[in-house]
Amino acid sequence: MSEGVSGRDATRSRIVEVAAQLLQGAGPGAVTTRAVAAEAGVQAPTIYRLFGDKDGLLEAVAEHVMAAFVRAKAEHERASSEAGTDPLEDFRASWRAQVDFGLANPGLFRLLSDPDRVVGSPAAQAGLRVLESRVHRLAATGRLRVGEATAVAMVQAAGQGTIQLLLATPPARRDPALAERMLDAVLAQVLVPADPEADAHAHADADASGRTATAHAVALRALAPRLEVLTDAERGVLVEWLDRVVGAGG
Repeated sequence: MSEGVSGRDATRSRIVEVAAQLLQGAGPGAVTTRAVAAEAGVQAPTIYRLFGDKDGLLEAVAEHVMAAFVRAKAEHERASSEAGTDPLEDFRASWRAQVDFGLANPGLFRLLSDPDRVVGSPAAQAGLRVLESRVHRLAATGRLRVGEATAVAMVQAAGQGTIQLLLATPPARRDPALAERMLDAVLAQVLVPADPEADAHAHADADASGRTATAHAVALRALAPRLEVLTDAERGVLVEWLDRVVGAGG
C-alpha cells in the first residue's frame, strides 16, 4: 500500500510541477487538462481523479508555488528575528520581494487575490502570519503608531493594490518607483516619525504627541504577553486597557 501511495504522490507532484510551469509561463488559460496530461505523461482521467477538476488543479498549483515562497520568507523572518536585525529594513526587503513575486507570477497572484481562495489557502494564511510577525517586531521597538492589526491590513491593501495596478499596466509604461512610493506612503501612516519632537513642533498641536503616546502603548501591548511579573489576570487587564488606548489613537 505504501508503494501505491508513494506512486500516487509522485504522480500528483509531477502534475502540479507541470501545471505550475504552464501557469507561470502563459497564465491560467494555458493550464488545460489536455496540455497538463501531455506534459506530465499521464491520462486526463488521472488528473480528474487526483484533483477533481481544473479548478482543483489550479488551487493545488497555487498552493504549491505560494507555499515554497512563504517557506523562504518564514525562514528569513526567523533568522532575522534571532539575529536582531533592523525590523524596518527587513520589512522593506519583504515588501520588495512580495512585489517582485507578484509581478513574476501574475497568474498565481490573480488566483490568490480571490478572497474565497485566500481564506482556504494554508500558504496564504502562513504568509499572513509572516507579515504579522514582521509588524509585531516593529511594534515591539516602539515604531508603530497604530495597532498591529490596522498596520497589517493597511500593508496588505497597499501591497495587493500596487501589484494589481502594475500588472494591469503594460511593462513599458510601468512606473518603476511606484512600489517604493507606496511603501513610503504606508510607512508614513503607520510609523512614528524619525524625529517625534520635530513632528510635534511642525504640527504645533496635540496630534503629534498623541501619535507618540500611541506608539508607546502599541509597544507595551506587543510586549505584554511576556510580562511574567504579572499574573494572567493582570496581563489580561493590561492588554484590555492598552487596546482601548491604541484604538482611541492615544
